[in-house]
Formats: sequence, structure tokens, C-alpha cells
Amino acid sequence: MFFDRLYSVSRLGLTYPGILVLGILSLLSTTFTACVSPKSIVYFQGDTLRYSVDSIRQSYTPTIQPNDLISVVVGSLSSESDAIFNIPNQFTTSVMRYGNTGGGAGQTLGYLVDSDGNIEMPLVGKLYIQDLRAQAAADTIRQHLLAYLKEPTVTIRLLNFKVSVLGEVNKPAVYVIPDEKITLPEVLSLAGDLTIYGRRDNITIIREENGRREYAKVNLTSREIFDSPYYYLHKNDMVYIEPVEARTTFTDRRLQLLPLFISIISTVGLIAINITR
Repeated sequence: MFFDRLYSVSRLGLTYPGILVLGILSLLSTTFTACVSPKSIVYFQGDTLRYSVDSIRQSYTPTIQPNDLISVVVGSLSSESDAIFNIPNQFTTSVMRYGNTGGGAGQTLGYLVDSDGNIEMPLVGKLYIQDLRAQAAADTIRQHLLAYLKEPTVTIRLLNFKVSVLGEVNKPAVYVIPDEKITLPEVLSLAGDLTIYGRRDNITIIREENGRREYAKVNLTSREIFDSPYYYLHKNDMVYIEPVEARTTFTDRRLQLLPLFISIISTVGLIAINITR
């Protein structure tokens, strides 16, 4: 291939020194190029049919846990009374920032679930909502508000549903997920996809739940990922993309040979100048 490139540039009418310089540069680019198998980078490999159907066998809905930050929005026939319960969502908490790629410049936080699984609301007092889904927690709060409001409605959102992505992706960051549901391919899309050096067949997911830390390996090149319990990411999951071996080998080789290549190019340049004089 190197000689084919040399022949191609010779047809451009360049002098011998110019051809020699281009030949050296072509040789360097060939040295730094590694072959990548399509099977190692193609996602969701499986059958070769043009159309197939698979049933969805899993999903994930988060539950409220201690130290969660939740937004509780109360509505009723009296907007003045609603303000009593909605004020903590607006004025008594701080702002959490995750950078430009993390869902905006900042996000106002709401009620903090304490270590015992309670939140404390005006007039109502402490309410135990640990292990409840958002809708169930909203129903619990609404029942307590019936003593103070006429036909109350309650909407709850988790404000700290976030996933960390790091390693061989184009935009590593902590991503805040506003709709409380995201899959592994979706969060990798937010991160700008994997770089060419990322291992798609050995993605690590670190999950902390119920006092345990789990380490799981998933293969994004196989359709089996859709049946994995780690296809739907959970709150506070960490996704790590491991680099391929060629990444470190390429970097080491480039650093080791860079002085030699600079010397060769400089020498060839001097020779070319002397010949053309």
C-alpha cells in the first residue's frame, strides 16, 4: 500500500524530493493506522433478517430513597393555600450544577428525604415515603392534604436521577435525567457515543443499591443487551468505557518514535533543499 501511494503522488508532477517527503509522511500515517474489525464496533449484532420482532421483558421505575431530592408540586382550588406547600420547592434550597452537558445551567432542588425515609411538609409534618414510587408517594401526600385543601392534586418528580459516564466517550460527564428513565444506548448517545478506541463488548456498569455495590460487564455489540438487567440504567449508575489495547499501544509507540520521525523528516527536508538548489 505504501508503494501504491508513492506511485499515485508521482503522477502529480512533483520532483523527486517532494515525492520522497510525501512518501515518508504516508509511511508515518500507515504506521499509526490500526485495523479495526467491524464486529468489534457494530452494535446489536444478531440475526441477519431484514425485520424481526422481540418482546420487551423488563423495565425500571425508580423508588424514593433516603437523601433523594424530590419536587412536590401541590395544586387545589385555592392558589393561596397551595403556596404554603410549594414554597420549600422554590426558596429554601440551593442550586446543583453539573456543567453544560448535564441538563442545563442549574436546577432548583425541592424536599430532601432524610436518612429515615421521611420528608417534612408545612402543617402536615413528617411523612414516610421511602421505597415508594413517585405516584404512590404523591397519593400518600394527597391523602394528608385533604385536611387542609379542597380537591388537592400532587405531582412528584425526582430531581437527582443522574448517571455518570466516563472513559472512551466523546463527552464524559454526569447527566441529570429529567424523565427518570434512560437506557444504556440513550445515555451513550448523550455522551456523544464511544470513541473508536472504546470497547463496545466490555462496558462496565457500577451500581449502588440496598447497601451493595455491583460491578457488571455488558456487551453492546450483541442483541442480548436488551435482556440485560443493566439495559435500563438506575439512579446514580456509573458507566465506564474501557479502552482497547491498541489505544495504549498506539500512544506508547507514538511517544517512543516521535523523536525519530521528527529527525527523519528534518533530514529529508534538508536533503530536498540541497538538491533543488
